[in-house]
Amino acid sequence: MFRTWYRRLLLSYFPIFLLTVTILIFASFVFINDISRMETKKADRISASYLRDSVDRTIKEAELSVLEAVERTDIYKLYFNNQGEPDQGTVYAVAQSLRNMMKESSYIQSVYLYDRVHGSVLTESGLKELEGFFDEDWIKAMTSTPVVPEGWQPVREYNSDQFQRTPIRVLTTNKAMPLPFGSGGMLVINIKMSAVEQLIDSMVNQQLSFMTILDSSGKTVYQAHSDTEGAAHGKLLNTLNLDRNGWTFASGIKAGNLFNWVSVVSYLWVAIAVGTVVCAILYLIYVTRRNYKPIQVIMNRIEGHQIRMMDQSTDRPDEMMLIDGVLEDLINHMTDYDKKSRENLLLQRSKLFTDLLHSERLEQVTQRLEELSPLTGAEASSRFMVVLAEINRYEQVFEDRYTRGDQNTLKFALMNVFQELARNAELQGWAEWVGTERAAILFLATGSDEEMAARIRIFTEDCRSWVEQNLRISLSFGIGSAAAGPAKIRESYAAAEYVMQHKLLIYGDIALAESGEARQPLLETYKYLQMIAEFVKHFRMSSGQWREQLERIFEAFEQDFLKDEEIRSLIQAMLQMLGREVAVMSEQLQDELSAENAQVRLKQLEEAEAIHEVKAILFEYVTDLFRTYVSVSETKSYRAMVNEMKDYIEENFANPDLSLKHLSDRFQVSGKYASYLFKTEFKMKFVDFLTELRMKEAEQLLAETDYSLQDIALQVGYANAISFGRVFKRIAGITPGDYRSSKRREASRT
Repeated sequence: MFRTWYRRLLLSYFPIFLLTVTILIFASFVFINDISRMETKKADRISASYLRDSVDRTIKEAELSVLEAVERTDIYKLYFNNQGEPDQGTVYAVAQSLRNMMKESSYIQSVYLYDRVHGSVLTESGLKELEGFFDEDWIKAMTSTPVVPEGWQPVREYNSDQFQRTPIRVLTTNKAMPLPFGSGGMLVINIKMSAVEQLIDSMVNQQLSFMTILDSSGKTVYQAHSDTEGAAHGKLLNTLNLDRNGWTFASGIKAGNLFNWVSVVSYLWVAIAVGTVVCAILYLIYVTRRNYKPIQVIMNRIEGHQIRMMDQSTDRPDEMMLIDGVLEDLINHMTDYDKKSRENLLLQRSKLFTDLLHSERLEQVTQRLEELSPLTGAEASSRFMVVLAEINRYEQVFEDRYTRGDQNTLKFALMNVFQELARNAELQGWAEWVGTERAAILFLATGSDEEMAARIRIFTEDCRSWVEQNLRISLSFGIGSAAAGPAKIRESYAAAEYVMQHKLLIYGDIALAESGEARQPLLETYKYLQMIAEFVKHFRMSSGQWREQLERIFEAFEQDFLKDEEIRSLIQAMLQMLGREVAVMSEQLQDELSAENAQVRLKQLEEAEAIHEVKAILFEYVTDLFRTYVSVSETKSYRAMVNEMKDYIEENFANPDLSLKHLSDRFQVSGKYASYLFKTEFKMKFVDFLTELRMKEAEQLLAETDYSLQDIALQVGYANAISFGRVFKRIAGITPGDYRSSKRREASRT
């Protein structure tokens, strides 16, 4: 039986395997043949392109080397611009330069200059007359027209002197002289074709490929390895153009080589294919046997199990017990699978809830709502409302009072409370935690917006009272506006979140957002900073108007409906500004306005749950601070002290030791406080006030006396004339000597 099953298993797919492999081998042969031809053509084109570029680059470099030398050397311009007979020194220098060019490049056959004005030719060997020159015919042909034809000319035969027997093939270009568009003559550059041909031969494999270069008229310029046997043409594959010379490069594979090579490749693939088929057949047999072994092992185990059971008991083994054991294992596995599926469902539901609140990934959202959410009947045209529930004073009450495990238990209980009270209010609600202290409830609207808002408000009141009585937890609720469709749920959520950001200005723990309320205006920081500065000014001047100003600031908070964080930030800025202005008055004020005391006040303000509580805490603190400030101000009599300081400075400004430390010792106040008093009363620093007095006295002494600069410096409080002169120039803009001179000139004119 098993052997029969094995044969059937083997023969069931063996014929189709052979048919498929045969078709694949044939298709592969054709495909490989075409690919081989295409790759051969591609490789030949790459090789021909490289050869063409190399020839072009070689000719161009030879030309540029000559032109750069000519342009860089002034003797060439001197030679052609000379109106009389050429200077022998210039002729010798030009000839020497031409010889150097020919030595530097192995591709240059010759370079010479033709002077059209004098009818002479200058070569590397010296100056010669045009008549009898070995290249006279070429020069006359090129100069027969008013404009000398430039660029590379067709390949020609060239005799460098009268003793040369065999003409040399060269590639010639002409340039009008002097460069770039002169009419005094021309520069002739002859490139050795033999050197170019050697370059071509070195880059062409004569065994496999051929390369033929044709000119613009179709004549053969050169054929690679033309001096060897076997240069016959084969199959032409590519033709490339060289625009600089008007040449065409025709390349290909020599006769027989392409097809032999392709045939070798094809036969190689056929051999590989046959070997692969044989290996595949062996592998099929091996895999079939291997796949059959597990079945055989299972059957052997079952039979062995039945035999052992029969040996231990006279009764035949109960096959249903075996089946029951298998089913029990299967049920256990299914139970684990269901548990993981439920956990995955909860994760997907939570993800859908987050996507709805933020309007993300809303593809097929209606289908996802039907499959995952507890809301029944939700459609694309349904209306929704979002409610945010937040635990008040979360850190101070909830986290400090309960352990982590109790916190999770209470949060789970809150979710059940929300769901149960929503069902009692005949509302379809879906609650999820969206933060450590905040939960969101999504309601499916079943009536008008007004009716839905009223029912939800009743629901929130029931939740707040029940939780506060039974769980001893205080909650705040923000009710968002109605949203038309799942895509608009984000707007309702934003409106509810906007309300929760203004808990200080909302009287009560439940607030309903108005339509469009989620668009928060920008905070007018400059306006509030001005109001705070006015408050600090009244406070510093010991005016009771600071209370009225503080009242106006809180009124502005409510009118502009600022966020809680913005209110607390502005109050913190107010306290910091107040501390900078009055803390220097005394150590007692510094202590009350220290960072430690400020943190205590800010913590009290953070714990306040309404704006009136914040206002009461702040007024109490500032009132105590004001009493201390008034007491210090009356004790110090600082205005009289400031005037006394001013008189003292005006009398002793010439003292070089006069400084803030000197004043602090003289009037028994701190240097920092003395600087503060000066800046407050006179709107300028102590140093600037002292410098101004000294400079006025110095100007008078410079204009009215003949004292030296050193004497004047000592009289106005400076140790030497250098320091005095530097300060005087910084203030007056000129040196003391120039100032004295200008004053005396003015006096002499009058």
